[in-house]
Amino acid sequence: MTLPHPTADQISLPNVLAVLGDPTRLAIVRYLASKEGVPLNCSQFLDLGSKTNLSYHLAKLREAGVTRAEVVGTSRLITLRRDDLDRRFPGLLDSVIAAAVDDTALPVVGAHEIKIHA
Repeated sequence: MTLPHPTADQISLPNVLAVLGDPTRLAIVRYLASKEGVPLNCSQFLDLGSKTNLSYHLAKLREAGVTRAEVVGTSRLITLRRDDLDRRFPGLLDSVIAAAVDDTALPVVGAHEIKIHA
């Protein structure tokens, strides 16, 4: 099974900004950035809500082109589409992540401190 993703050229700024305006989705992006390049299983985000709610947020991020979801067996591995986003909107993702790292109002994923790999 393959999930639909927009091509890099189909990623639009209004959609990306709208998706990142949600605290839960921004927390997901912040956590993905802290694990840069490592595909994460959906279950790693269960701190953020129910499976149904999480599925909704992950779908919105994928549909906007912010993340890529790869189906592996019964799991979905999520990665940040940094290269595509940086090519379309240079500096945007870095700015969003830098602001999100220190935002204590965002929900926290995992029990450890988040560190961004530059």
